[in-house]
Amino acid sequence: MSPRNSLWKRYRRWQGIILVAASLVATVWLGATNQLILYIHPRYVVFTVIMAVIGLVLVVASFIDRPDHDHGETPSALKTALSVVATVLTLGVAVALVVVPPATLTTATADQRVINSVNVGSSSATVASSSGASSGASAKFTVLDWSSLLRQTSASSFYAGKAVDVVGFITGDKDDPANLFYLSRFVITCCAVDAQPVGVPVYLANWKSRFKSNDWVRITGQFVTNPSRSSQQTIALIPLKTSKVKQPSDPYLY
Repeated sequence: MSPRNSLWKRYRRWQGIILVAASLVATVWLGATNQLILYIHPRYVVFTVIMAVIGLVLVVASFIDRPDHDHGETPSALKTALSVVATVLTLGVAVALVVVPPATLTTATADQRVINSVNVGSSSATVASSSGASSGASAKFTVLDWSSLLRQTSASSFYAGKAVDVVGFITGDKDDPANLFYLSRFVITCCAVDAQPVGVPVYLANWKSRFKSNDWVRITGQFVTNPSRSSQQTIALIPLKTSKVKQPSDPYLY
């Protein structure tokens, strides 16, 4: 056997194991650092980490007994180069998952998927269950709850006396960009791929003088008839207090 063929055999023998191990280690690391929730729903984290650990055990076991029965032909230079490039790229992705902090979905994604275009959150608030809610109870509603209620009714009387205290990121409104924005969150059913943006319209005149798109803010206030003349939204949140906050450790809703 030529030296080149022997080297190729050795490389191919370890390539698969190294790639699988790198991916599994990255998964376990993300789970241990509580960053896996930025990719998948929390309900799947434990299962995913357990399966990754089992996979690592099997990878280690494969190191113990490795039969030598590959008698293939010497690969071409092109095939060797493509295989090496694929390995480097895969390892690069695995390392990036560990080294580079995962980025959350932003306004750009919200614009692409259209806010409140899909009904999500079957467990979110309903008009029937929230009609008699006290001011203290309504203050615990999330952006998902309020966006669900706004899709169900636009009667200003329903929102009268209901306190609002919500956190989300700013997504500009296209109809009245100077005075209206959406306080948005992403809702995840399975993983970040299926994330859907939800939001509540906020009327704050000349808001761009204080904030910018993607800023995370906390708003307390009440829903009233929308003062904007160009907006298509009937009801809007009028802030009593608006403050910039850090992005939550778990930015998604479920």
